[in-house]
Amino acid sequence: MKKIICFAFILIVQSFYAQDKVVKKPEYIIIIDNEISSMEKVEKYGNEGYVKSMNKGVSEEKRNELAKKFGDKIGDREFIVIIELYSEKEKSENDKKRNNGVAEKEMLKEPQEYILNINDKAIDFTLKLIDGKEIKLSDLKGKVVLVNFWATWCAPCLMEFYDIPTKILGPFKDDNFVFLAISKGEAENLVSKKVMKLKKDGLNFNYGIDPEQKIWNQYGMNSIPKNFLIDQNGVIKFVSTGNAKGNLENIAVEIRKLLSNK
Repeated sequence: MKKIICFAFILIVQSFYAQDKVVKKPEYIIIIDNEISSMEKVEKYGNEGYVKSMNKGVSEEKRNELAKKFGDKIGDREFIVIIELYSEKEKSENDKKRNNGVAEKEMLKEPQEYILNINDKAIDFTLKLIDGKEIKLSDLKGKVVLVNFWATWCAPCLMEFYDIPTKILGPFKDDNFVFLAISKGEAENLVSKKVMKLKKDGLNFNYGIDPEQKIWNQYGMNSIPKNFLIDQNGVIKFVSTGNAKGNLENIAVEIRKLLSNK
């Protein structure tokens, strides 16, 4: 009986990958005090005011150093998160500032994220794709276009990519919809190397490059991933920053609305 169940499970898995070739989304490896930790501990330290910094991604040298210690538990360097904690003395000083209202004032200073906003006309651009072809935004008039800005070092960007096929591309594969993934400020050879890996994982997109950030500098600033949803007339109808839970679902809802308005 166990063999039958196991065989059935294998068939289900094979069927799943036949329909959706995207491999399993990577997981973050969290390092605190040079030891692998958990998100629960990060939340605990955060609630207690001990988290000094959170850096997503490490150098290849640091990644290899960690791999020597932890072995196969360490994956790609982009998905390693290093958490630095305050000492008791530093935490005490921060607590004093917080009590004086200094910390709260500093937290209220939110950076500007968008140059173009909802209802702005999307600025035209010509995007060079990794395969050598070019796409001009204005040539896509009549289609709904999702422009995504990302980078090879940006773990949230890459995490978002692994959900794009099932949450965005699959549902709208038969519609007048185009997805453009624009690498921000990176050399073509660097992006090409990462794209090869992503395509092996089943992430087959329109990958383009913006090495001098000419496109980026007309659309956004600060954080990535950043998405701009453009309607059939070239007007921006939805924007988002980051890879928060539910973000792609929200984008899918907006795409569906625009497609129904054709």
